[in-house]
Amino acid sequence: MNIVVTGAAGFIGSHLCEALAALGHDVVGADRATAPGRPDHLAELRGHPRFRFVEADLLECDLAGLVTDADVVFHLAGIAGVRSSWGDSFDAYLRANVLLTQRLLEACKGSPRLRKIVYASSSSVYGGGGGAVSSEDAPTRPISPYGLTKLAGEHLCRLYWQEFGVPYTALRYFTVYGPPQRAGRGVPRFMRAALRDEPLPLYGDGTQTRDFTYVSDLVQANIAAMAYDKHGTVFNVGGAATASVNEVLGMIEELAGRPLRIERLPGQPGDPHATRADTALARRELGYAPAVPLKEGLARQWAYMRQLYEGGAQG
Repeated sequence: MNIVVTGAAGFIGSHLCEALAALGHDVVGADRATAPGRPDHLAELRGHPRFRFVEADLLECDLAGLVTDADVVFHLAGIAGVRSSWGDSFDAYLRANVLLTQRLLEACKGSPRLRKIVYASSSSVYGGGGGAVSSEDAPTRPISPYGLTKLAGEHLCRLYWQEFGVPYTALRYFTVYGPPQRAGRGVPRFMRAALRDEPLPLYGDGTQTRDFTYVSDLVQANIAAMAYDKHGTVFNVGGAATASVNEVLGMIEELAGRPLRIERLPGQPGDPHATRADTALARRELGYAPAVPLKEGLARQWAYMRQLYEGGAQG
């Protein structure tokens, strides 16, 4: 099939593009250029006969032209992060997560060829304050502006499906990790502090729990959603294990062979205390079965990051 992936230059998007090209699909990856000093996640794909990269500001480019020949569109582009979504930053979140989604759906409206849009949503739509397992019919009560924008994207998908027949499936991601994730996300940030033997600022007391989802498991869920013959459905995509932040830090200390220098700081607005996915629906409908245990996934990411830092990487 002809497939478009927005946000292709990102950590998850690049993994998805690689998997789709390996399956024999023709993939167009659309995204901004990689910023100077940042890793080029698409380095191994450049030159692949079934992959083409379109460098573009998706809010300004011709989206209708981008998707005109697409059988499937994976919409991963946007801004992630709970803590940075407050204040003046909210305007950027609205544009990247809500306005772009609406414009993409408008571009896909009426396409006779389109079989599916797979929309990347987030566990942040639930709020995550109570510690209970979240099923897809649980109340959606975001506690951050970021979560609000991802929920708005879901509602836009539903509106365009109901009113114009735009076929979609939404996936709610739960705490994705794995190589080559190197930015300021939790797991790579913890590992960077361990590798450098630097102080690690930690917000909250570490009892916060997360459903940690290895990136290859998430990619398989996306590919299964692409083939799902029903529309208008939302699925949780969680990992093989739920663990507290303190438990993850302990596993990283084992990998490092020394204790982390943790600086305890107050919790931050919008940070959920607990996220845990009920994946029964995805298991039943998509055949989703997360395969990478947390300890194994952390070991893979540690090996990747250790190789980078031994080679003098600074990011």
